[in-house]
Amino acid sequence: MKRVIKYMATALLTVSLSACSDFLNKEYDTSMSEDQVFKNKDNTRGFLANIYTNLPDGFSGYTNGQFLGASRDCMTDNAISFWSVHYYHGVLTDSYSAVNHPLLTPWSDSMVGIRKANQFMKNARPSVIGNTEKDGDDNRLYDRNIAEARLLRAIFHMTVVGWFGDAPIIGEDESGEPIVFDLSNPGQMNMERTPAPEALKWIADQCDLVKADLPFRYSNETENWGRVNGAVAYALKARALLYRASKLHNGSNNAQYWREAAEAARDFFTANNRCSNPYRLYATGDTSNDYYECFVTNPVYNDEFILCRSLWSTWDIDLFLAPCGFSGTINSTGRVNPTQNLVDCYETINGLPIDKDATYDPQNPYRNRDPRLSQTILHHGAMWGDRDQEEYRAVDVSYPDGVDYQELHGGTLTGYYTKKFLNNISYKNPSVPNHAWPIFRFGEVLLNAAEAINEAEGPDAAYQYINELRARAGMPAYSGMTQAELRERIRNERRIELCFEDHRFFDERRWMIFADQNVNSEKSLPLYQQCYNLYGVTVTNANNPSYEYGPAQMHASRAFNAPKNYFFPLPDDEVKRAPNLKQNPGWELTNTSGSEAE
Repeated sequence: MKRVIKYMATALLTVSLSACSDFLNKEYDTSMSEDQVFKNKDNTRGFLANIYTNLPDGFSGYTNGQFLGASRDCMTDNAISFWSVHYYHGVLTDSYSAVNHPLLTPWSDSMVGIRKANQFMKNARPSVIGNTEKDGDDNRLYDRNIAEARLLRAIFHMTVVGWFGDAPIIGEDESGEPIVFDLSNPGQMNMERTPAPEALKWIADQCDLVKADLPFRYSNETENWGRVNGAVAYALKARALLYRASKLHNGSNNAQYWREAAEAARDFFTANNRCSNPYRLYATGDTSNDYYECFVTNPVYNDEFILCRSLWSTWDIDLFLAPCGFSGTINSTGRVNPTQNLVDCYETINGLPIDKDATYDPQNPYRNRDPRLSQTILHHGAMWGDRDQEEYRAVDVSYPDGVDYQELHGGTLTGYYTKKFLNNISYKNPSVPNHAWPIFRFGEVLLNAAEAINEAEGPDAAYQYINELRARAGMPAYSGMTQAELRERIRNERRIELCFEDHRFFDERRWMIFADQNVNSEKSLPLYQQCYNLYGVTVTNANNPSYEYGPAQMHASRAFNAPKNYFFPLPDDEVKRAPNLKQNPGWELTNTSGSEAE
């Protein structure tokens, strides 16, 4: 009997997901047998393109506005979701079990992606794809396609480690064949997981295996935009080794881990500098707008984006971000509310934390701040709206009657809305903007380098990487710091630069920032150093505003139980089928009746 190719389909509800390249737009018939797929070049290419659908995508939740329509930073100290039934609230309150946890798709999506990558590597044929030496991107095409599948498989393993810690390494068997489990035999998956530090090293090694077969950057990005390339391999290796060196996975602070992470980050820049069209920060010289524009400009022509998860052509994302008072043909709901904790992270224009600069005025709080604040967060008095349609006005979050404060389906619990990724469309006559989710971007690699090099070698070698980001924003360069001082500023810079890009959840945990404080002990710290208590601002008197800072209206404090909350649980049914996987510490492994297992 012929085996039939199977994969998990993803439902795209009200939005359109597309890709710029012909390759990624290739349709694939999932009813075909393996023989039908891999004896035909177009079908084989379609199968490879389909693997990309399993890449992580921070915008995918916006297809489910009722339960997921907000940034995943709403599971961190960066933001709170206004919508009370969003699943993110249960993470902040630690109210899920391994049986009812609704946010475990990174496991299933990654496992399906790994299986598809291994199917491709095992069955693709050079005689069908072709593997001749030629100029351009298609040189030794079979070798390049196999390298793509291997690198995608490494990304899926990285996703598993990030969310779940120790990971099953599903690579090659003892004979060197890619492992493809028989779906009719779930017992094959009954394997022990590899400890996270070892899994991260395996991921880094997989990156090394593909560098020779992938162009660092495609020469024809109109056709190949959205495909993994050599730059992705360098960036993934740098991220994986940084995570391995971090406290969560490196309790003894092994210095060699930091040296390897630093070397991997430097290797990216060495290779990038050799490229005829290198990646770089998006910078036109306008420090008041470049950071914002980076995330709303056409991503195909954005040299900062190394890998994106295709394009979303939709206004739904904008509706869930914009202040609730903007309405017309379409109506905004504004459900991603940045915390005062995050707002207070932004330094003064003098390059100082707000509690260390006498010029900071809490009653004029947004004056003379890091320009990225006004490019990332909409606050009271911020100007927003389409000028051509006469919608341009000041945001009004004043209590209780401000037009942008709260209404039935949207509003703010903190006094803030999210501007990052928000296109300034008209609500009377709306256009449909494009959104691209950055899986890897140049700004992150700079931060990875700064952190690893500071730990491995000290501040003097690390300044250049963080200062390049600060220069784009018009902020003063750092200098003259101790290693500990620069460590604190790098972490703060990372929080600001990468907010709402699915980094904060992992950074909070790999740095183990919860370990030395609790809800009560941290209250004496500045708000930007608190992670258990979440804050907002109440604005009264819209025209002559008064600002009162206090607990957020929802989740004034969050729960974090160690070791449980460092990772999500494995899906309970997976552990039942494959008990050798073992459940993560702190998550009960239950029997079929839902009671605790013996």
